[in-house]
Amino acid sequence: MRTHVGEVLALFREHGELSRTEVIDISGLSRSTVNQRLAALESAGLIAEIGGGESTGGRPSSRFALNRSRGVLLTADIGATGLIAAVCDLAGSPLRHRTVRVDVWEGPERVLGEVDRAFDELIEGDLVWGIGIGVPGPVEFAAGRVVNPPIMTGWDRFDIAGWFDRFEVPVVVENDANSRAVAEARPLRHDNLISMKVGTGIGSGLVFNGQIIRGSEGAAGDIGHTRAALADSATPLGCRCGNVGCVEAYAGGWALVRDLDAAGTSVEHVADVVTLVRQGDIEAVRLVRQAGRVLGDAVADLVSILNPESIVLSGQLAECGEVLLSGVRERVYQRSLPLATRNLTIRVSKLGELAGVTGLAIITADQLFATDRIDELLERIG
Repeated sequence: MRTHVGEVLALFREHGELSRTEVIDISGLSRSTVNQRLAALESAGLIAEIGGGESTGGRPSSRFALNRSRGVLLTADIGATGLIAAVCDLAGSPLRHRTVRVDVWEGPERVLGEVDRAFDELIEGDLVWGIGIGVPGPVEFAAGRVVNPPIMTGWDRFDIAGWFDRFEVPVVVENDANSRAVAEARPLRHDNLISMKVGTGIGSGLVFNGQIIRGSEGAAGDIGHTRAALADSATPLGCRCGNVGCVEAYAGGWALVRDLDAAGTSVEHVADVVTLVRQGDIEAVRLVRQAGRVLGDAVADLVSILNPESIVLSGQLAECGEVLLSGVRERVYQRSLPLATRNLTIRVSKLGELAGVTGLAIITADQLFATDRIDELLERIG
């Protein structure tokens, strides 16, 4: 029986509150089988009765829902120049979080040490069930490590999952843009979506047919280090990854800081660029709109090939709103196939800075509650 309780638990994660009858109708299982599996899940504390449903004259039917407070998930969304660590419930909602400024190129020991400290400060006697770590580079998902990252000096094949052995729980390592894509797609049931992270660096995550598209080497969606269209019209600019002409060298937050500084405007961080745009600084507005065009050029072919229903931008530069979006839309609608853009929406994320940790919690929960792994979880918590 336990081998298959994950299938029933998945229904509650997808649909929310359900009665016994609804579980039977959706799953196609017999009443006795559903009763057995609900009893097993309730005994483990994974679901909880939430009160009576509608009555047709007899006793009101019981309704159940995922017991999202049964344990917690620790997540850390690591970016190029900072990280957000969070404690999340089993449904993926952040309960508490902490922001830390640290440069990813300082190396894994330095950055993961900050993650450790943040987790220790955030845990308040919680029962930790799993950990999710997001990083700005290609990830070998099954092994839990970064592979040949363009900007993450010293991280190549570092055992990130092993760093957290002291917790004695499963550890998931995921590309940061992928985690944001899941956070955008899952709650709204968007099956075909491109999520673009636009901050210090540039990345994108792909969710199609409800699944993350990682590629065979974990590099799917890494548009930040593809060649920018602008690079073909002049001497290509150098990128932090060591190559020239990358999208990030023209549209990344660090590149905008560079260009504003060269134009005589003193800025230090991406947040300063956003502030200038909001103040209407002419040069900052021009550069951010141009960055949007570069991003639009970079994603236009993906739109034609994959036909997403939406493109969602998150990260610090996304706070520039329509100034950035107008450039993205201009190029996407110019260069992508008309049929692929007919119902396409291009917007800024509404999840704010917690998009990454939310997506990581959802992905970690997916691994914990997978039908082929739930036996292990039930034994551990039982």
